[in-house]
Amino acid sequence: MRRGFWFVAGAGAGVYVVVKARRAAEAFTPDGLRDRLEGLQVGAQLFAEEVRAGMSEREAELRERFALLDPHRALDGPLALDSTTEADDPERLIDPFPAPPALEGTH
Repeated sequence: MRRGFWFVAGAGAGVYVVVKARRAAEAFTPDGLRDRLEGLQVGAQLFAEEVRAGMSEREAELRERFALLDPHRALDGPLALDSTTEADDPERLIDPFPAPPALEGTH
């Protein structure tokens, strides 16, 4: 019984080593390297798509949170500089964070 067990264990280990060696050798052939590079490229594309989707989702959340639903729409309310509407001047955009006015008399 012992000899049979060790024979089967040795044969199983031999098959395992041969299969692993064959896969490792195939990985370094031109076809294997091409397959790995293609897999890496697909992974990078999927990652980039996920990042873009996350960015757009976060941007939508921030726009909703700060009531900037349409970036090309003129602001209404206390931040608006005058009563000109988008219909009056579609090219007009109001900067929500304007630069401070220059101080006169300073060096």
